[in-house]
Amino acid sequence: MSKEHKTVVCQHCGQVMDANSKVCPNCGNKNKQPIFKKWWFWVIIAVIVVAVIGGSINSKNNTPSESTSSQGQVSSQTGASSSASVSSESPSLPEEESAAEEPDDNVPTEYKTALKKAEQYSKIMHMSKAGLYNQLTSEYGEKYSAEAAQYAVDNVKADWNANALAKAEDYAKTMYMSKAGIYDQLISEYGEKFTEEEAQYAIDHVQVDWNANALQKAKNYQETMGMSPAAIKDQLTSEYGEKFTEEEAQYAIDHLDS
Repeated sequence: MSKEHKTVVCQHCGQVMDANSKVCPNCGNKNKQPIFKKWWFWVIIAVIVVAVIGGSINSKNNTPSESTSSQGQVSSQTGASSSASVSSESPSLPEEESAAEEPDDNVPTEYKTALKKAEQYSKIMHMSKAGLYNQLTSEYGEKYSAEAAQYAVDNVKADWNANALAKAEDYAKTMYMSKAGIYDQLISEYGEKFTEEEAQYAIDHVQVDWNANALQKAKNYQETMGMSPAAIKDQLTSEYGEKFTEEEAQYAIDHLDS
């Protein structure tokens, strides 16, 4: 069986010629073998491919270590700078104090708003602790849950003695009440609901002219109710009335027409 005869096309004249012939029998020009068919061409390609792959692998291996090293240097420099700044500019705080200043994100929103309300009532209306609780939970007041109200009164920053004193001053200046009358109003469950200690503090520190208050009350009874001096005196000293002392009531009667 004869071997297959291979032919090619001449690169110059386009005529078919024997594949093994180096010179075209038609035009006489040499036909060079394509470069990709030469053995050395593929050797060069192989060397280039190996070099590219090797360079890529080395680049990947080197990059993280260099990045880690540079990050480590930056971190160490930053840490050193920060620690030096903190130690030189501000004294360290006790752990308990630092923890107290950090807000507790676990506290429910209702509790936080109840606490704000409690602070407002304390500062503006000078309410007692029990009064605040009742106002926060009342169906006619703020309607907070018992738990939220308790959290508020336990955490509100208030001086209950100062609140009691402020209330005593209000009653003395606007309603001309007696010392005993103010005390009863401060501790009453239907009144301000301060403790006995807080009420006594208020009475001991309030600056009031009790004689003047008795006189003002006497004039109010005379002008608005037309009461006699004797009836006015009884009302001023009654334990169910104004609770002024005998001396304060007598002062009021003696100066009623002045």
